[in-house]
Amino acid sequence: MPWYAWLILIVAIGSIVGGLMMLRDTANKVELTEEQRKRVAERNAEADAKNAKDR
Repeated sequence: MPWYAWLILIVAIGSIVGGLMMLRDTANKVELTEEQRKRVAERNAEADAKNAKDR
């Protein structure tokens, strides 16, 4: 493979890895109250039940 193909490959891989690292660094953890966690769990259970019923 010619040198410029290696260069393009390295730049592409570096861009992907750099983007993933920046995404990880800027991610914010969402703090939920216990009531919000309960509502989310209820909605998930309802969605799971609906999906199981639709199958």
